[in-house]
Amino acid sequence: MKRIVFKVGTATLYEEGKLSKRVDEIVKLLSELNKEYEILLVSSGAVGAGYTRCPLDKSKIENKQALAAIGQPLLMREYKERFNKFNTTVAQVLLTAADLDSRKRTSYAKKMIDVLLKNKVIPIINENDSVAIEEILFGDNDQLSAYVTYYFGADILIMLSDIDAFYTDNPKVNKDAKPIKVVREIKEEWLNSDCNPNDEFATGGIVTKLKAAKFLMDRGIPMYLTKGDNLESVKEILKGNQIGGTLFLPKEKK
Repeated sequence: MKRIVFKVGTATLYEEGKLSKRVDEIVKLLSELNKEYEILLVSSGAVGAGYTRCPLDKSKIENKQALAAIGQPLLMREYKERFNKFNTTVAQVLLTAADLDSRKRTSYAKKMIDVLLKNKVIPIINENDSVAIEEILFGDNDQLSAYVTYYFGADILIMLSDIDAFYTDNPKVNKDAKPIKVVREIKEEWLNSDCNPNDEFATGGIVTKLKAAKFLMDRGIPMYLTKGDNLESVKEILKGNQIGGTLFLPKEKK
């Protein structure tokens, strides 16, 4: 593998309204991997960051857009300061669905990403919530990360989540639910379940992750879901070993 997309969710980034210590560990890992691989980071958290400065009712679309506008530079500042400690340069890339909806715009976006990666700059990608309207929204960063992985030519999507794996049933309500190590087919009934994000600022849940996995699996690309505080599992999966998490593997992949 050469090019890897990481997706980090709001619930992984924030803890009790503040940036978690996990962020420092994630930044350290990505900086190390950037020496060997081409790394892209799809990061949520702008709305949550904005809320720490201006607690608006995010159920209103205009308030959510305002929170994203306030929070995006705050989030990028935090990332920039942390990556600087490892002499790693980062770039902000804001996308809407329209940017990946035409061959011409996608081509321009990919050329820009290629230049960043060639120069060992890590693109930090987020949905451009402050200007996007409903018709051009991805809706959540799980979907965005899957599109980024496919359209920007990455080999795998690694989701760092507050969900440690995909289970046979909801582990919150069924104590007998077991984690599934490898998934080779996404069942339709899984996609029709309720989305239950664990954080008030998160927009996804296990269903949006399954949709992202199906999008990639249908195109021959694997996805790995693991918990954001289990970074050892990331190092191992890149070596071909699996300790925890769920690997969503296209049928033709070994």
